[in-house]
Amino acid sequence: MGNGIAQVAARAGFEVVMRDISDEFLARGMKAIDKSLQRDVDKERLGSEEKNAIVGRIKTATELDALKDAFIVVEAVTENFDVKAEVFRALDTITMPDAILASNTSSISITKLGATTQRPDKVIGMHFMNPVPVMKLVEVIRGAATSDETYEKVRALSEKLGKTALDCNDYPGFVSNRVLMPMINEAIFALYEGVGTRESIDGIMKLGMNHPMGPLTLADFIGLDVCLAIINVLHDGFGDSKYRPCPLLKRYVDAGWLGRKSGRGFYEY
Repeated sequence: MGNGIAQVAARAGFEVVMRDISDEFLARGMKAIDKSLQRDVDKERLGSEEKNAIVGRIKTATELDALKDAFIVVEAVTENFDVKAEVFRALDTITMPDAILASNTSSISITKLGATTQRPDKVIGMHFMNPVPVMKLVEVIRGAATSDETYEKVRALSEKLGKTALDCNDYPGFVSNRVLMPMINEAIFALYEGVGTRESIDGIMKLGMNHPMGPLTLADFIGLDVCLAIINVLHDGFGDSKYRPCPLLKRYVDAGWLGRKSGRGFYEY
């Protein structure tokens, strides 16, 4: 997600710093950006010189200090509140006082993240969809303290990035994952209970509901660990048993079968 956000920002003409915890991860991110842009060059949607200019607008760094001059930082670390809170506390001390701190979180409270900083009025959710260069939506989430100014700036920025910004309030899972994850979880229950094979479940949703990707395939694409984390946020946040994660999902995550990124999930890759 991080490299996708960096790519669309650089393509929109912004100077970008992409920060990660190791040079290895940064190299992997830049390789993904190059591959994505090259597809557009091959399809004649982008010129080679323009591609090089886009890549040239992205600098990489392993230190958070490299973000000190940014007017907005979009955090895209793992879907864990404690990890995100640590990043936000650090960003709060490093960045300019008027910088906006945005989170790409799929489900975690923006209000709680804002409360870890001294600038909760400048903390907001910018939930991009994966893959970022392709998907048009940015789900904009206002925390309890998010200011109108911050909200308007983020909406305007989203449009400059070529995205459609749709807003929602700060509830567990927001809109996208409050609707999507119970569907994925129910598909996993259907597999767990032997209602259908993985191919049948995905095929029925694709052919019957006109979904471009079946729910089990989509779960593998998102990452089963990410799905479980989001479902746990829903379950904990609402205290409703309808959000309980399927035992099969827990089992696969415990086994390290996380989907595409690990080579195995509900399907083998």
